[in-house]
Amino acid sequence: MSKVRVRFAPSPTGPLHLGGVRTALYDYLFAKHNGGDFVLRIEDTDSQRFVPGAEEYIMEALEWCGLIPDESPVHGGKYGPYRQSDRRDIYDRYTAEILKTDYAYIAFDTPEELETVRHEFEARGEVFSYNYQTRSRLRNSEALPEEEVKKLLAEKVPYVVRFKMPFDWTLVLQDIIRGTFSVNTNTLDDKVLVKNDGMPTYHF
Repeated sequence: MSKVRVRFAPSPTGPLHLGGVRTALYDYLFAKHNGGDFVLRIEDTDSQRFVPGAEEYIMEALEWCGLIPDESPVHGGKYGPYRQSDRRDIYDRYTAEILKTDYAYIAFDTPEELETVRHEFEARGEVFSYNYQTRSRLRNSEALPEEEVKKLLAEKVPYVVRFKMPFDWTLVLQDIIRGTFSVNTNTLDDKVLVKNDGMPTYHF
């Protein structure tokens, strides 16, 4: 049986709040109860909301609470780096791999274009979702001719990488708290895996 490893992944966008402490406590207690490790990895992928000093504050606050990580940017460990921005080359490598499959695609839509589409849906009393129903009508590598995609890439037009949610799969999942439950993939959208600045989202 593999060793339990739990990860607490706060964003350095401000002070550690009580909800974060609660999550860290649950992680820590679950890890220690099962003879596992409590891992702190800083989720610093949102450069626009980054707050200087927040990372240090988070680590000091955890230590003040007695929640000492087994692995972290400070404590080290064999599965580092423990700061997401320092893992960029790993994500770049796997982004290239997943784009060779049918599980992800490139999307060039600007925030303004998506907002326009969202308003169109709202005007009809509908909710917009970037998914199997809409992706073929938007500006992405699933809808555009291959030559146009190559041209946009050559022109360095900003893009995101989206997960291509499978059509009409029923996923049956086991959860310690909720038990067995199912989700149909048609109710889910194509989450952004990599933002237009090249940084991964937590989905990735």
